[in-house]
Amino acid sequence: MRLVAALLLLLPALSALATETIVTVNPDTDLKTWKKSDHGFSLELVQLLPEFVQATYSSRDLPPAIFASMRGYCIFGTIARNESEAPVSYRVADWRVVTTDGKKHHLRTKSQWVKVWTKLGADFSYSILPEDLTFDEGDWAQGFTTPKIAPGTRFDLIYTWRQHGKTYTDKLENLACPSGSGIR
Repeated sequence: MRLVAALLLLLPALSALATETIVTVNPDTDLKTWKKSDHGFSLELVQLLPEFVQATYSSRDLPPAIFASMRGYCIFGTIARNESEAPVSYRVADWRVVTTDGKKHHLRTKSQWVKVWTKLGADFSYSILPEDLTFDEGDWAQGFTTPKIAPGTRFDLIYTWRQHGKTYTDKLENLACPSGSGIR
């Protein structure tokens, strides 16, 4: 009985921990990763350098214009996970980047990138985070997300997801496009 009472007292504390942002720094590169889990959904953003993005596209023999089309965008590796026991959905078009000046910015979605890249002669789409996805228990998705912000810019990412007919909103705070890393 005491164990049950102790666990009940810990539940609010454990719930609060579940919504904290975990920030890690790669000791070799100093690049940061931000991860947050809440209501069965986790989102993780990883800073990327333009050299990595360029190598990703070059290794697939894509035209240099594909990489050039990303000038002015900061590229993040993104992992979305369903950590619940029911389907979870998200739409990147609903997410917003809010810079320190209070301005809200849209993320360019996968279909928007595909339109640009098709005009440049490439039938390629796999690298960008799926834009509108419902996934089952344990499923995950990954890809690049692309705010149009300058290197060194600090921002918050407000994101939403749906489960059981309810929409949840959360925020990854104080993210940063690495200095000197924007696609130029």
